[in-house]
Amino acid sequence: MNANDQIALQAQEITSLKNELSCLKEKLAWFQKHMFGQRSEKMIRDLNDEQPLLPGFQEFYDPKDEDAKEPPPKPEGKKREKTKNKDAIKHPDNLPVEKILLDLLPEEKICPESGEPLVKIGEEISRKLVYKPGVFSIKEYIRPKYASKKCSENGIRTAPMPNSLFSRSPIDESILADVLTKRFSDHLPYYRIHEIYKRDNVFISRQLFSSWTVRTGKLLSPLVQEMMKQVLASQNLFVDETPVKLLVPGKGKAQQAYMWVYVGGSGQSPPYRIYDFCLNRQHDNVISVLKDYEGHLHSDKYGAYETLAKLEAIWWCPCWAHIRRKFIESLSGDTVFRDWVLLKIKHLYMYEKIAWKLSPEKRTEIREKHEAPIIDKLVHAIKKKLLNDPPLPKSKLHQALYYFSGLIPYLKNYHRNSYARLDNNHGERAIRSLTIGRKNWLFLGSEDGGEAAATILSLVQTCRGLSINVFEYFNDILRRLLDHPYKDIAELLPDQWIIKHPQFRMME
Repeated sequence: MNANDQIALQAQEITSLKNELSCLKEKLAWFQKHMFGQRSEKMIRDLNDEQPLLPGFQEFYDPKDEDAKEPPPKPEGKKREKTKNKDAIKHPDNLPVEKILLDLLPEEKICPESGEPLVKIGEEISRKLVYKPGVFSIKEYIRPKYASKKCSENGIRTAPMPNSLFSRSPIDESILADVLTKRFSDHLPYYRIHEIYKRDNVFISRQLFSSWTVRTGKLLSPLVQEMMKQVLASQNLFVDETPVKLLVPGKGKAQQAYMWVYVGGSGQSPPYRIYDFCLNRQHDNVISVLKDYEGHLHSDKYGAYETLAKLEAIWWCPCWAHIRRKFIESLSGDTVFRDWVLLKIKHLYMYEKIAWKLSPEKRTEIREKHEAPIIDKLVHAIKKKLLNDPPLPKSKLHQALYYFSGLIPYLKNYHRNSYARLDNNHGERAIRSLTIGRKNWLFLGSEDGGEAAATILSLVQTCRGLSINVFEYFNDILRRLLDHPYKDIAELLPDQWIIKHPQFRMME
C-alpha cells in the first residue's frame, strides 16, 4: 500500500470516527437532558414584544389566555405487612346505626287461605357497613316476620331486601363505590386502601377488594359496551396504547400486557374514554376493533394505525405532537434547520389555539388559509434537506426527517373535519391517568382482573373528564344497575347521568 492510499484510508477512518463521535455525543446529550434537564416539550419563547404575531393572528390573540398545568399526584409508599383472617370484615361495635324498617304492606299481612291476619313472630335483621365520605356507619334493615296461626304450611313472610349486587355480603354499595374510587381514580393499591380503613378500625382484606373489583367489572361491562358503540359512531377517534404488567399464575413474576384506550363521542371535547385490556401488542387487537370504523383516526405512527389508514372509510390524522417530539430530541447536526422546523410547528399550534375559540366554519377557514401553507413549506423544505444535505444516517435529526416524510400524505387530513385535531393529546391524556396509577399498583393480578380494571377505568376516567364526582356516580348506579331496563342502559352512562344529577358536578 502506497502512501497516498494509506492517507486516503486514514482520512476515511477519521471521517467515520467523527460521525460516530457525533452520534454518541447526541445520545449523551439526550440522556443528560432526560436525567437532569427540562422534560416539557413546550418551546421556551412565547408570544412577546420580541416575537411578532403571525399574519392574520393579531385579531384573535388574547395575552391573558394561558394553559393551566395540573401536576401529577406524588405516589406514597409503605412497607407491606402480612394480614390475618384474609376474608374477614371487621368494624367497631360503636359505629352509628341507621335503622330501616322494611315491613309488609297491610294487604300482605292477611293469610290468603283463611283470611285471618298474620301474627308477628319475630324480626329478620340484616346489617350492612356503609361509607359516607369520611364516616363509617351501619345500616340495619329490620324486617318483621309473619306467619299464620292456622295455616303453618304457608311458611313465614317477610318484606324483601333491596336488590343488591352482592346480596349476601355485609357491605353497602357505598363501600364498593369508595373502593373503586380510591383504586381507579386516586390510583391507590389495595394495601393502602386496607391501611386507610384500618385507621378507622374497619378491617376488610385485600383479597375481598380484588374479588369485588372483578365481579363489579363484569356487571358494569354492558355500560362500557354501550359507550364503545357511541365512540365508534363518532367522527373523531383518538387511540393510544401503553404496557402494563400482568402477574403470571404460579410463577410469581409478571409478563408484559397492554392496555389500549379509545377516546371519542360527539362534541368539541369527546366525553368517552374506553380502555381495552390485551395480552400483547399485536396489530389485530386494534384492527379488529376499528375495521368497520368510519371517520378520522388520531394516533401515533404505530404500524397497526398505518394499516388502518389504508382503509377507504378511515382518514388517518397522525399526531403532530409526536412529529415535534422527534425534532426536539434532535440535539446535534443542523440545529438551525431543526429550530426552523420547530418554529413552523409552533405556528401551527398558535393558529389552532385561536381556531378552537371560533365557530367550526371559521376554524376550517383558518386551517385552509394559514395552516395549509405552513405544512406545504415544511414538506418542501424537508424533502429538499433529505435530497441535498442529509444528516448522518444514525442521527436523531435524520430519524425525525424520515418520520416526517413517511406521514406527508396524511398531514392535512385534520382539515377535512372541523372537529378533528392537530394531535392525539386526548388519547395521550387518557393514557397518562393509567401510567400514574401503574406506578402505584405495579401489576394486574390476572386476566380477569385486567379486563375488570379496563371496564372500571373506562367509567372512572370518563367521569373525571366530565368533572363528575366518581364516588357519587358509582354510589348511585351500583344500586340501580340490576333493576334498570337494558334498553335504557344509556341513561346510566356518565354524560347522561350527570344531566339528572347536576349537584354532583365538581368545580373545574
